[in-house]
Amino acid sequence: MAPSAVTSDKNLIVALGEVVVDFIPTVSGVSLAEAPGFVKSPGGGPANMAVGAARLGAKVSFIGKLGDDMFGHMLLEMLEQNQVSGEGILFDPEARTALSFVTLRADGEREFMIYCNPKTDLRLKPEELNLDLLRSAKVLHYGSVSLMLEPCRSAHLKAMEVAKESGALLSYDPNLRLSIWPSPEEARKRILSVWDKTDIIKISDDELEFLTGCDKTDDETAMKLWHPNLTLLLVTLGAKGSRYYTKNFHGAVDSYRVKSVDATGAGDSFVGALLCKFVQDPTILENESKLREVLNFANACGAITTTKRGAILALPTEAEILALINGAKSQQGKPVWVVRVRNWKLWGGENRLSGLLEGVSMSGNVFK
Repeated sequence: MAPSAVTSDKNLIVALGEVVVDFIPTVSGVSLAEAPGFVKSPGGGPANMAVGAARLGAKVSFIGKLGDDMFGHMLLEMLEQNQVSGEGILFDPEARTALSFVTLRADGEREFMIYCNPKTDLRLKPEELNLDLLRSAKVLHYGSVSLMLEPCRSAHLKAMEVAKESGALLSYDPNLRLSIWPSPEEARKRILSVWDKTDIIKISDDELEFLTGCDKTDDETAMKLWHPNLTLLLVTLGAKGSRYYTKNFHGAVDSYRVKSVDATGAGDSFVGALLCKFVQDPTILENESKLREVLNFANACGAITTTKRGAILALPTEAEILALINGAKSQQGKPVWVVRVRNWKLWGGENRLSGLLEGVSMSGNVFK
């Protein structure tokens, strides 16, 4: 087990699950087979969330299992360098750390291939859990990968039970990766197996369609996944922002326009921002104006994450998030100039445009 780095703190976020080495193509928009080369980057849904929340100032610890190899020790070092405690991490000398190859093709489809058999994180046993850490948590966050196989499935369920009994809020992002499941039916069954026990659930629009079997992502479809014990249901919509549902109110919050390069980790980043704000002020779940403000912050966090390759490497600081939010506010209400010409170069291009607009305060882009 890694050395302890976090003392008991009821503002603590504990993440449970997988941390892997992602290999990302050196160029965008290609399949894994077409990629000329790859760059390694730490990843894994719960780990991305953990680092994202820690980067925003939250106290975070991780529970999981890594191979006792160079990649496993590299991942632990990465977590601790990013202020995530490895107090709950174990090393397994009989299995290798998982390697994940991931790309977003030009057609918008995501490809995943994971190399590890047996998968180290799924070898975590119930008796290996750091119970003191779970009892110290204000939030326990997890994905669905740890529900795939025994003994990790039993460890996952025990972690939920111990944390809940100690007063923690349970947060769930299924982070569906169909290619690693035996079948879609098995994935759906396992993902929904802990649904009614969870307080906060975040799903993407694609996951909403998969879990409901509907081809719509409207409010009526989302409410099919509501359960009486749920406090907050979130549906992320990519560039369109996010929607929220509570017992007393629901609505939508727009996202921010950025130049996206790689969407890997954007949802994890979104959840990390939300949970960081929740541990600071739990009343955000009861106050719609506060929740909308936090989701606006989380949307901005997710948007920035898409502007760089590699999930953990792209996770933003609070200063970067506020800069995006404040920059967008400063542009509100400004006039939009449209200049239409048949031949941009013959007309004189940006030099002539600058002359026409001399003395006019202007910011933004020139689209040719």
